[in-house]
Formats: sequence, C-alpha cells, structure tokens
Amino acid sequence: MTSSSRNDPVGLDGYRSDTAVAGVPAGDGSAIAVSFEFFPPTDPEMESVLWASVRRLESLAPRFVSVTYGADGSTRDRTHEVVTRIGEETSLAVAPHITSIGTSRDAVLDLARSYWSSGIRRLIALRGDAPGSAPTHVPGPDEFRWGLDLVRGLRSVADFDISVAAYPEVHPDARSPSDDLDNLRRKLDAGATRAITQFFFDNNAFLRFRDDCVAAGITAPIVPGILPINRFSQVQRFARRCGATIPAALAKRFEGLDEDAETRRLIGAAVAIDQVDHLRQHGVQDFHFYTLNRAELTYAVCHALDVRPPRPVAVAPIEA
Repeated sequence: MTSSSRNDPVGLDGYRSDTAVAGVPAGDGSAIAVSFEFFPPTDPEMESVLWASVRRLESLAPRFVSVTYGADGSTRDRTHEVVTRIGEETSLAVAPHITSIGTSRDAVLDLARSYWSSGIRRLIALRGDAPGSAPTHVPGPDEFRWGLDLVRGLRSVADFDISVAAYPEVHPDARSPSDDLDNLRRKLDAGATRAITQFFFDNNAFLRFRDDCVAAGITAPIVPGILPINRFSQVQRFARRCGATIPAALAKRFEGLDEDAETRRLIGAAVAIDQVDHLRQHGVQDFHFYTLNRAELTYAVCHALDVRPPRPVAVAPIEA
C-alpha cells in the first residue's frame, strides 16, 4: 500500500478504508475491469483523433465505452452519430449519456426506446448541466425534475443497465454531504446498476466516500472516475466547475510544463498509475477513464493495471 505522501502527488496519506469493493479483499490479484468515456468531436481533426483512440482502446476489451451528451442536448446529433458508428464498426458495447435538462420527458423516453430498439443495453443517466452560462436550471413542467426521476423513467422503458453519477467530494449543488449521499441511494434504489464518480485526485476522498456508501446501506458498485492529466490548466478548469480538489503536490508536478507536451504526458501517466495502483490495493477492481478522446495516457495506465491486448498493437503517435 502506498502510504507516504512524499512519493505520490494525489493526496494519499495512508487512509485505511474499512471496506473493499463488492467484498473483494484489497490486492487479491483478481481481474480488473475498465470502461472509457469519449465525447463527440467538433471538427475533422478531432474526429480523426477520436477514432484512432477508439480503435486503440478497443483492443483492451473494456466493459463498455460511454459517449457524452452536451448541456441542453447541444450535441444530440453528434452524440448519436458517434454512438451509431461505434455500434456498427467496433466490437464495443456503447453506453450513451442521456440527460433530462432542457428536454421533455417524452423526448427522453423516445430516445431511450430508440436506443433499445437499435440494440443498446447500457445508458449513463445524468440530470445534465444547465445550458450556456446559466448557473442553474429550473425544470419545466414537462421535464424530469431530478436524476432519480430520470432513472425511473428509463427503467420504465426497458431493462437497461443504468449508470449514474456520484461525487466523492460532494456535488456542488448539494445542500450537504448527507443529502448528496441520500440522493445517490435513491437513484440506485430506483433501478440504477452502479455509480461512476466524478474525477478526483485525492484518493482518500474516494475511500471515505466508499465507506460512507457502505455505512448508508449502498451495495451497488461505486466505480472511480479517473482523469489522466495531459493539459494541467485544462484540468484545473474542470476541477473548479465540479469542486474537485487539486492537491498542492500535484500542481507542483506540472509547474513549468505548459509548453512541454512530452514531459506533461510522462508526468500525467506516472500520476495516474500511482493513483490507480493505490486504489487497487484498497480493493478497487473497476475503473472508468475520462479519456478526453486521447488514448495514450489511458492505454499506459491500463497496461500498468495488466489490462492489455492479446497481442501488441502498433500505433502511430498522436500529436499534442
């Protein structure tokens, strides 16, 4: 077990979790399961990067891959295109994000029926973000009000495998940690299969959260969301929006590397490998990676987790 914050940048100070995922003892050597998140590209160059990444990560046989959905349905068509192409051209199980903000109940349920009829059996159910610069969104009378209601609606359509979001450092809109935990439990009780967390860099926050889930009677898997860092300034912006803590030691690792993409990637891989290795020693066997449509760092971390293709895969380098 990594126990010295001197040796790692992700806030690991030796917190000893009282529980293991799904009752699995820490570090028992069982197989690791992974899943990957992608987002719809906005231009031809990023489209090329996305599909090169999809193909490379496909070789790792993930449990599923997810495709994000923009605020207020802003990427609806592009999300559908990516989901359709993954289903038609790869061996991957795809889990589209499906959100309720800014969309009527009927439209959400029609989309879910369409996905089911096309053979999609997994969904990531999220309330969604407020559109544009709006700080909050007041649901209309024809919208699902909460994530809980969305899960219930999707479950009424078909027997989907539904993942929902969880927040080790508390959702920014939650009134309290206990209310946030209660909301998660209600979503799972409504029919969600698992919770995937927002990204975090303080493993102790995740381990405490996992213990709190067990104490609250939550038995569904709590899957850590891992964000390998490429551009640190980008991650700082993400963290400010979702309330994720960035330990000072982590920030120091990336100082002076704004114009040094190669070193950033090396440091980013080392940070993420340290993070998942520590979590694995605490019994975590399921990881969800926020790839930002780039395969290099996620592939390296999976290799360190012994998640590897049956034979080596030759790849061309992807520019920064």
